[in-house]
Amino acid sequence: MSDYIDFLKEVFATFGPVNSRRMFGGHGLYYDGLMFALVAQDTLYLKADAENQHFFDAEGLEKFSYEKQGKSYSIAYFQAPDQLFDDQDEAAIWARRSWDAAVRGTAKKRRSK
Repeated sequence: MSDYIDFLKEVFATFGPVNSRRMFGGHGLYYDGLMFALVAQDTLYLKADAENQHFFDAEGLEKFSYEKQGKSYSIAYFQAPDQLFDDQDEAAIWARRSWDAAVRGTAKKRRSK
């Protein structure tokens, strides 16, 4: 998996320095301290919210889901589009959208406290 994480850091180099942390059998990808992507089973998923989900929907991208104790769950991360792996500028656009969603989510949590 670390080769894939190293590859993703190169993919997102135009966006900025990306760090990774192991989590739940996968990895979280972080920029400026906020998680904007996750990697599970060698698949990249990007954070979505109400403001950027339409980009994922337009591409027909799958939402991240998992099973636990016989129930299916999903969280606000969608599979990354294939074109970002070949184009660092495109990767930066998608990363920025997802990082912005992470920023909005953090601000929303702070306001609710």
